[in-house]
Amino acid sequence: MNKSISYVLVLFTFAVAVACSGKKDASEAVAGNDEWPEMDEFHMVMAESFHPFKDSANIEPAKANAEELARVAEKWANAALPEKVNNDEVKSSLAKLKGDAALFSQVVQSGDTTKIGESLTSLHDAFHKLQEAWYSGGKDHEHEHHE
Repeated sequence: MNKSISYVLVLFTFAVAVACSGKKDASEAVAGNDEWPEMDEFHMVMAESFHPFKDSANIEPAKANAEELARVAEKWANAALPEKVNNDEVKSSLAKLKGDAALFSQVVQSGDTTKIGESLTSLHDAFHKLQEAWYSGGKDHEHEHHE
């Protein structure tokens, strides 16, 4: 019985530790080089938008997510950068991504499927440039793409 209580206490302590360590404030996010939550958030929306277009020419999810892509791109561009990517090139790439996302949102309103696809692809490419910077630790080299 004593062994069971010890086991429960260990599990409870672990659960509390996990629950309490969930969110980090901005200073902790900047200090840690293993996370870039704004990139992850943008990546999720981009994946939901780009893959249906890439895989089956279905532009509808991208059109539906256009405003969300612009919103998360702006949030990402305005967030503190992790140390390993805190440089002028990444700042410039984030500004481009933010502009491309805003432009994509406008192009979606045009209804021109060809232009929407081109704009989405450009936005995707801008995202991958930032992702490369992250996975290379701010160094200039190729990394396997994680779409």
